[in-house]
Amino acid sequence: MSGVTSEAVWFGILQLATLVLILALLYRPLGDYIAYVYQSRRDLRFERGIYRVIGVDPASAQTWQAYLRGVLVFSAMGVVFVYLLQRLQAVLPYSLGLPPVPEGLAFNTAVSFVTNTNWQSYSPELTLGYTVQLAGLAVQNFVSAAVGIAVAIALVRGFAARRSDTLGNFWVDLVRGTFRLLLPLSIIAAVALLAAGVIQNFNGFTDVHALAGGTQVLPGGPVASQEAIKELGTNGGGFFNANSAHPFENPTPWSSMLEILLLLAIPFALPRAFGRIVGDNRQGYAILAVMAAIFLVSITVLSVLEAFGQGTAVQLAGGAMEGKEQRFGIFGSTLFAGATTLTSTGAVNAMHDSFTALGGMLPMINMMLGEVAPGGTGSGLYGMLVLAVIAVFVGGLLVGRTPEYLGKKIGPREIKLASLYILVTPLLVLTGTALSFALPGVRDDVESVSILNPGVHGLSEVLYAFTSAANNNGSAFAGLTANTPWLNSALGVAMLLGRFVPIVLVLALAGSLAKQDRVPTTAGTLPTYTPQFAGLLGGVAIVVTALTYFPVLTLGPLAEGLV
Repeated sequence: MSGVTSEAVWFGILQLATLVLILALLYRPLGDYIAYVYQSRRDLRFERGIYRVIGVDPASAQTWQAYLRGVLVFSAMGVVFVYLLQRLQAVLPYSLGLPPVPEGLAFNTAVSFVTNTNWQSYSPELTLGYTVQLAGLAVQNFVSAAVGIAVAIALVRGFAARRSDTLGNFWVDLVRGTFRLLLPLSIIAAVALLAAGVIQNFNGFTDVHALAGGTQVLPGGPVASQEAIKELGTNGGGFFNANSAHPFENPTPWSSMLEILLLLAIPFALPRAFGRIVGDNRQGYAILAVMAAIFLVSITVLSVLEAFGQGTAVQLAGGAMEGKEQRFGIFGSTLFAGATTLTSTGAVNAMHDSFTALGGMLPMINMMLGEVAPGGTGSGLYGMLVLAVIAVFVGGLLVGRTPEYLGKKIGPREIKLASLYILVTPLLVLTGTALSFALPGVRDDVESVSILNPGVHGLSEVLYAFTSAANNNGSAFAGLTANTPWLNSALGVAMLLGRFVPIVLVLALAGSLAKQDRVPTTAGTLPTYTPQFAGLLGGVAIVVTALTYFPVLTLGPLAEGLV
């Protein structure tokens, strides 16, 4: 038997139950508010001022192509802006005397934050001054999350529309998501984090005298404000290198639970908004049920693997405590790890590289699922809706019923777009991992510089990195040194393609659905709000992943864990 006490187990169960209860209480009011934000016909005064400045007519709806152009143009501007901020850092105020960020790293970081990935190949407190952190990274934390929600809402409008060529206005959705949803909630969250002990200052570096007589340099910074949107927008980039394991970012078990709640609140409420907008709350409950079931199973399995890991040392230590903070314990760490990798957050309060072999595989699988349980802000919902389209098609083939979803026929065009969507990230993950070991010069660099642990664990580190980048998560196996020319470039490309190719396909799917009229429900229509359909949808999500990634998992974490 493991050394984990029954009290620790019950405390872990209590943590999970408390989290589920709070999320259940937030589901309806937050989901209804999100639906109201994007359905309201009234523009606030300051919003009208923004539209005048950027030259946008808020009453003008856009085709899916115009909506897509808005997404791509805005995101491209964001990449250029964040890149230039980093390169000009030395002449900016509050640079803390730090030099410009090197070109390759600046490119990777700019792409990372614009794509809502927040992958960090550097130590933030030693690399970035306050101006870059605030004007560059924190701003992108808001707007990249708002872009994801906007795309999800556009897809939902495609299902709700009848014979329409438009999906709304991207710029209106962006402004409303930022100022009506993310900013107010972030202010509340930042105050709560301050109360929990997260720091907020502009003190720079402070020399302190340690008890042993030495001197230590402590970094400061406006952490609480960035921590709030980092979690709420499912971003994940830490102000410090240790991310949410750092006591200045996440000082107590209470603050850790608050951060988990923040990163799950919007993704779990979006199915309610979906149900409200399409006019059938049962559809939202069906999506929520699949998300919640996968979430609970993943958290449970991960917690068991870490708490009852094999080995005498693990048992004597009371579980696999390597890489975990004592103040969080095993269950506080596995709950955080599972929640962040099931969303696109990427924040960590423990080092996933130090998890047991099979325990470290679970966060990887969470991302390989497409982060749909509940997924990132917006990306989780539109990912699950694409899987629902595939599930409807498969269900129709199995039982001989008409492939329809929410009154829209799922024809060849729709299923092709959905199929391409689910192929994008596996292609990026497997190609990136393969090239890292197949190209002679690249392989030598990866094996001699990047990989800390050779053998199958080294493969797992590289596989995790490309899985995280392509799925726009941002967490990492900490043993991998990613600040190299190859990984900065390859992971940057994976982040870009993993973010925007699926968005292109989602908006094309939304446009195709919007043009259709709703067909009446008949005896041959497959109900999409029943437990049977929810089971089919969950099965599709898991089977697609298992068939795609199982071979490479057998070469990495499975091989290591079964030795």
